[in-house]
Amino acid sequence: MELIALGGVIGAGLFVGSGVVVKSAGPAAVVSFALTGALVVLVMRMLGEMAAAYPAIGGFYEYNRLALGELAGFLTGWMYWYFWVIVVALEAVAGARLLIYWFPDASPWMLTLGLVLTFTVLNLFSVRSWGEVEYWFASIKVAAIVVFLCVGAACILGLWPQVGGGLANLTSHGGFMPHGIGPVLTGAVAATGFYFGAELVTVAAAESSEPEETIARATQSVITRVLVFYVGSIFVVVSLVPWDSAGMAQPYVSALQQLHIPGAAHIMNAVIMTAVLSALNSGLFASSRMLLALARRGDAPQGLARLSSRGVPSRAILIGTLFGYCAVIMSYVSPDGVFAFLVSSYGTVAIFVYVLIAIAQLRLRGQLEREAPEKLRVRMWAYPYLTWLAILAMLGIVAAMAFIPDQRSSLVFGVASAFVMLLGYGVRRALSSR
Repeated sequence: MELIALGGVIGAGLFVGSGVVVKSAGPAAVVSFALTGALVVLVMRMLGEMAAAYPAIGGFYEYNRLALGELAGFLTGWMYWYFWVIVVALEAVAGARLLIYWFPDASPWMLTLGLVLTFTVLNLFSVRSWGEVEYWFASIKVAAIVVFLCVGAACILGLWPQVGGGLANLTSHGGFMPHGIGPVLTGAVAATGFYFGAELVTVAAAESSEPEETIARATQSVITRVLVFYVGSIFVVVSLVPWDSAGMAQPYVSALQQLHIPGAAHIMNAVIMTAVLSALNSGLFASSRMLLALARRGDAPQGLARLSSRGVPSRAILIGTLFGYCAVIMSYVSPDGVFAFLVSSYGTVAIFVYVLIAIAQLRLRGQLEREAPEKLRVRMWAYPYLTWLAILAMLGIVAAMAFIPDQRSSLVFGVASAFVMLLGYGVRRALSSR
């Protein structure tokens, strides 16, 4: 569970997408990731508190429903499901593009289909098979980041052969903050989506043998290490590679090439491929468990709550992959239309989920202190002040998106998606009353 939690926040966004933030903010991208990372740490602490008190399949969907009512639960569950089925499609397409690096004659759509089919079968076996595969994927990602940090530190200290070392790249290309504070804050907004996934551990832990203890350890491991992995590795990248160089399109590959490591492109391509497959694997698991929780509460068709003889929600898994197949088709048929809408909307939806989690923690904490204080095995720091700070910061991110041209479409599409889900809740209420 600890490795799954750590692996959940080390995705392809860190290895590839971080270069976009660096190109905009310069070396101060370290500050962008630190700001967003601190916010994610606060949300994970809130989740740890609630999950240790109420371990349940569906995780924060159940907490939000319990604290804020049926509408909040409905929106949280369907937003989270929507986020992960889009991730399934995105990562399948990205994985196919990475495989073409080694198999240039292969057809991209066939590779994409093959990846989705492979991980669908894997998830249909059992939660143990999913956990075992995710354990190894997470191990590879974590090990790669640890090695990268150690080698990068040696290089900066001048202990690596053929490399001068030092921190000159932090200030020698226009300064630490070459474009001012604006892009740094903009980068913090963009980096929010890179961290999303750490909360998956609270969903997965409900199917472990000791959920309360597992959740407490796993959420703590994310809190203590996520900033080291993200902020530390970005610091190494901007120290080794000039922020305004062409190499920032592939930041980690370029950093390895600066160290004169043979086969750097192949090594990093393999690591990124692992991150992509891990996200694809996690997406199928998370979407199916959330759909299972929705079905059990009547927020989705009851038939999706049935488990197979192996104890997995096979129908929920297949429904998630069906949406994934449709999204994959759209990525080739309408890359600038339907698929662009899906990609633009899912990140904003993730922020909405975090806001609802924080509000739910405010309500549940007070209830626990009054009725069952013995369940507070994990406590949110400086409650309620840090919780309110996190809520205001996330609302600030959403508001800032309206004034950032590159993020404006994401905000509009995200709000549109949330409105569609509100309509879905109206339909659900109408059917229930009948």
